Amino acid sequence: MGKDLLGIRHLDKSQIEHLLSLSADFKLRIIEDKPVPKLNKKVVGMLFFENSTRTRVSFEMAAHYLSMKTANFTSSSSSMSKGESLKDTILTLRYERLNGLVMRHRMSGASTLAARHFGGPVLNAGDGQHEHPTQALGDALTIIERKGDLSGLIVAIVGDVEHSRVARSNAWLLSKMGAEVRFVGPKTLIPSHPAMLPGAVFYDLATGIANADVVMTLRLQKERMSEGMLSSIGEYASMYQVNRDTLRYADPDCLVMHPGPLNRGIEVDDIAADGERSAITSQIENGVFVRMASLYWTFTNEETEVDTTTEQAN
Repeated sequence: MGKDLLGIRHLDKSQIEHLLSLSADFKLRIIEDKPVPKLNKKVVGMLFFENSTRTRVSFEMAAHYLSMKTANFTSSSSSMSKGESLKDTILTLRYERLNGLVMRHRMSGASTLAARHFGGPVLNAGDGQHEHPTQALGDALTIIERKGDLSGLIVAIVGDVEHSRVARSNAWLLSKMGAEVRFVGPKTLIPSHPAMLPGAVFYDLATGIANADVVMTLRLQKERMSEGMLSSIGEYASMYQVNRDTLRYADPDCLVMHPGPLNRGIEVDDIAADGERSAITSQIENGVFVRMASLYWTFTNEETEVDTTTEQAN
């Protein structure tokens, strides 16, 4: 039957550790050209109702490495453009015998609705301002590769936390794994009830990133903002941009991260984005391997080692 991956907050520490270990194993196998499991009798639907480059392509590559077939959908080319509800679209795909769904949607909770009606594995590729679990897993794998562990690290998440599903998933994952999470940004871009999230709030960049081991910047999601949330982009950049000057407050060996897409000159400058401390390209690469692990984990009942000898046909 498989299982769903809807959010990090639903996972316990052992499940997160298993997914990260599985991701690292898949990465090593691909790099060394060793066998990986074949899920070649599985067809997964790629339902992206919001624009995406990194997440969509990495899920498609992950499915390719696992020998899965994919069926691609967008809202403009689906019956939803004719007025069909999301529920009825999901039911249609269920009875067209797709085995699982990867879904991105602008509405928080959309993947949970899909899981309720689909009857097979559903993977959340980002739902509104709720969660983006595979992005957080990829970020965690990247940090572990550079730092060795997550426990005890100080991770500052800087920018538009209010509209960021990435910030929420990362906060849940990092806190469960023993890291100290800080949210840094202007009051208008911090959630109105920050106590519901596992992290401390800072409105001053220098204080928020002081001695941080990881500084994760976020894109300003202007498409989700109501009028008046920012006085100006220039003022925001002058107060919260992560750059060569502001990074002096963080740990000298801190990582600079960004889930993308980057707005250079606003959230980060070129030196922060491309310098030796940047882990941004590693985040992109690791996205493929955590999505391999996520597909394998949701489509099988495997909770221990990877079985590369048997095709997963059922």
